[in-house]
Amino acid sequence: MNLRKLSLNQSIPQIFEGLVLTDEEVILIESRLDRVFAKKGERLVEISNTVDCQYFIISGCLRTFYVDKNGKEHTAQFGIYDWWISDYTAFFSQEKAIMNVEVIKDADLLKISIEDLNYLYKAIPKIETFFRKRAEWSCTTMQKRILSYLSLNASERYLSFLNDYPEVEQNVKNYHIASYLGITTESLSRNRKELSRA
Repeated sequence: MNLRKLSLNQSIPQIFEGLVLTDEEVILIESRLDRVFAKKGERLVEISNTVDCQYFIISGCLRTFYVDKNGKEHTAQFGIYDWWISDYTAFFSQEKAIMNVEVIKDADLLKISIEDLNYLYKAIPKIETFFRKRAEWSCTTMQKRILSYLSLNASERYLSFLNDYPEVEQNVKNYHIASYLGITTESLSRNRKELSRA
């Protein structure tokens, strides 16, 4: 992982879309972010390690995943352009990671620590509101995903995935999608063939 301090002045309003920021606020935010370049296969977070950062994705693709006691991977989240990603259970509770965060396509990222984030909350209160709204959206999304697991069959889950995240499929491998949907790669291929005939 390559970490650099670069000028982000043009990127800050885009990252915090919807917020009106003064020049001073942009400079302050910039001082609390690090730009990171990560290669495919790198893990930014590993199970059992401390998690003190979250990442904003400028480009590339990442995923969070859990490995069960049988060694099977379960993808919890994908992250692409304009998304934030981390092991949020560990990030907010300051406990050890329960998931890995892996780069699956070379990534240009912005990294912020929990300490710097808390500093910005106090210095620029509208930043806290911004992240609260994102957390509310994430909670809603996660609840919908749980309900889809409980009520939809494999084909319906795949269609829902394509509808909700059409730009993700082109960036990830079949086994990543299958592990996200909770099915085998064979089942995914079968569902794709059936849908193409419909």
